Amino acid sequence: MKGKEQIDVYKANEDFYNAFESLDAQKMEKMWLKENYVQCFHPGWGLLRGWEAVMASWRRIFENTEEMHFILTEVQVEVRGSLAWVTLYENLTSREGNELSTGSVLATNIFERRDAEWFMIHHHGSTVMQPGQLSPSTFH
Repeated sequence: MKGKEQIDVYKANEDFYNAFESLDAQKMEKMWLKENYVQCFHPGWGLLRGWEAVMASWRRIFENTEEMHFILTEVQVEVRGSLAWVTLYENLTSREGNELSTGSVLATNIFERRDAEWFMIHHHGSTVMQPGQLSPSTFH
């Protein structure tokens, strides 16, 4: 049985992916703690540090994507004090113009609790190689 904090983090993680699927930068901004120490690693991108750089990356992704849908699997939530992390597979489908892409990304999301609310402080996505796949595709 999961505790209340684990359930709250699970919900915050769901809210993050709902903001992601919405392709709405304002919704994504509300998910992240507005601090200089936040970080993000999108597959195929370099390390992004700081709230402004991280938000600029989401705006760029959202401006160039018409549709995105996630099916999350193997979701594991851990809570330690005011920090929590979620590991999972993002099984996603995205569309840019007439091009449809599907794939899996192994993700780690780290949250920090502030005033009883959980905010994203770190997102790391790594493309998962499929058998017979020669090179990974970048999905986000």
